[in-house]
Amino acid sequence: MTAPWLHIVGIGEDGLDGLTAATRAVVEAAEVIIGGSRHHALAETIAAERLAWPSPFDAMIETIQKLRGRRAVILVTGDPLWFSVGARIGRAIDPAEIVYHPQLSAFQLAAARMGWSLADVETLTVHGRPVEQMIAFIQPDARLLVLTTGEQTPAQIARFLTERGFGQSRMTVLAAMGGKDEKRFDGTAADWTHTVPPFNTLAVECIAAPDAALLPRVPGLSDALFQSDGTMTKQEVRAATLAKLMPMRGALLWDLGCGSGSVAIEWMRAARYARAIGIEPRADRRAMAGANAMALGAPKFEIIDGSVPEALFGLPAPDAIFIGGGLSRDTFDAAWNALRPLGRLVANAVTLESEAELIALHQSFGGELVRISIHRAEPVGRLTGWRPAMPVTQWSLVKR
Repeated sequence: MTAPWLHIVGIGEDGLDGLTAATRAVVEAAEVIIGGSRHHALAETIAAERLAWPSPFDAMIETIQKLRGRRAVILVTGDPLWFSVGARIGRAIDPAEIVYHPQLSAFQLAAARMGWSLADVETLTVHGRPVEQMIAFIQPDARLLVLTTGEQTPAQIARFLTERGFGQSRMTVLAAMGGKDEKRFDGTAADWTHTVPPFNTLAVECIAAPDAALLPRVPGLSDALFQSDGTMTKQEVRAATLAKLMPMRGALLWDLGCGSGSVAIEWMRAARYARAIGIEPRADRRAMAGANAMALGAPKFEIIDGSVPEALFGLPAPDAIFIGGGLSRDTFDAAWNALRPLGRLVANAVTLESEAELIALHQSFGGELVRISIHRAEPVGRLTGWRPAMPVTQWSLVKR
């Protein structure tokens, strides 16, 4: 086994003084130090060759690998393995060759400043990522700690909160924590006007107004929350569909004939880092799906112009597949062959022709076949009666 040669060191605003004696000795003995301008400034007294992060970041991996055999140190902020580059480097270089030196993370410092139990908050990052992904975490009484992208991010998040009826949420921006220039800015989302430093951590205590939008991460959001031309998987059927698809952390869904994107978006909201690829041949529906993804906190939803099964070839293997439109034996065969072991496949049908296809597939492959019937109470003149929606036949199975 190769001996460790690369040290990834977390450093705080207190610079070298905040490091343990052993970690400081590693930094002082370095032949080459890699980091951002902030990190180099925090260790400017060390005599070593200096390298800055390039853009794109992937170019740095090759540079780091060429340093094997030298005393190399990478400086990062806080904990190298908590929303930091340490994990990315560890995927490219054998972790057995790396020594990680964690420092207090921004989350730990922010929780201490706020007096919050870190176990009871959601920790998020929008640093270099779409800010909209935090929308899925706006819940009554939730506490959020957010690593931000820059000085404009808190104002963007304040707008998201206000637009959803959480304008009275308390917001605190913490900057340069642990250093001589530490700053704090407090306010509410509806009245947020602060100009803050570009490198900061945001704490949010979500407070809902009586008319606030309730957007749980449990599947089954109201149909009214989605832009649609009417051909979407409706609320109750969507909840049943997602229960069979079983969203899991980091798992990938293929949504075939995604329409407004309702199933894929709820899949992504239901589990941390869940991913989804939607296939949709109509441009108007792709536009609606994209708008829905941004509004509901799933900005990384990937939407592809194409038809199945042709559009499936070359895509990463999925953990789950939903066939909401365009069902055929060719589509099923291509999807089933691509599905990973223990993958889940769910297909819904409303027409007799599609139902006949599901019945034939069920006879060949097994699984569960159910019919879902929904009735809604609606006005009948001056009275109220039950109006049925079109029944949905649902076939689901797990690949074993």
